[in-house]
Amino acid sequence: MSGFEFTKMQALGNDFIVLEGPAKPAVEDVLRLCDRRFGVGANGVLVVSPGSPIVMDYWNADGSPAEMCGNGLRCVARYAYDKGWVDGPDFEVDTPSGIREVRVSAELVDGEIGPTLIEGQETIDGHVYRLVDTGNPHAVRVVEDPDAIDLAQIGPLVAREAGFDTGCNVEVISVTGDRVKMRVWERGVGETLACGTGMVAAAAVALDGADGTITVEVRGGEGQVEITDKNAWLTGPAEYVFTGAFD
Repeated sequence: MSGFEFTKMQALGNDFIVLEGPAKPAVEDVLRLCDRRFGVGANGVLVVSPGSPIVMDYWNADGSPAEMCGNGLRCVARYAYDKGWVDGPDFEVDTPSGIREVRVSAELVDGEIGPTLIEGQETIDGHVYRLVDTGNPHAVRVVEDPDAIDLAQIGPLVAREAGFDTGCNVEVISVTGDRVKMRVWERGVGETLACGTGMVAAAAVALDGADGTITVEVRGGEGQVEITDKNAWLTGPAEYVFTGAFD
């Protein structure tokens, strides 16, 4: 790929390079684009294609494809709506994890993350992690203070040892009433300012599998997760950063 236009977007500090599809960037293109010193810089690359439904594809910064990206979904929704590719603020997006509904308003975007299941737990290095499937895999540990955890050290270890064939994202959270504070280590990226599906996984653990609404604070801001009958929605901002062309 060369000589193409892109849009940089972010949602709660998760930043993405958005390309119009249909397109399938090669691994080397994703690596080059996401490099924060020699490229544009991002947590990953989103390809959004017009159609009914809108189509979303996503690659992590290391070039690996991801099953689902909650904050990416909300950026795709904002982009498609502002492009006039849809008839109204409520529409569907075809993701690698299936069809998801979205709603776009003036300041916020609601994204259906989908079925959210707590699948058990693993004890790793003496600590208990709850295993959660939100369309992609997560290992969530409840701690007293997420800021006191050496996430750079435990993230790669837990991602390998938690029992998922493809590795997983790792969250450390503290719970106070209906609020969760979270840090996240993402497969293929490292620690990020947010992770949409991780916020849903954290909420599921905080609610212990029950229905409810939780505010999740991440380093990039805060969003709201609502879980009903194990189906989760994530609400928060999705914003433009800049546009450009890449040779």
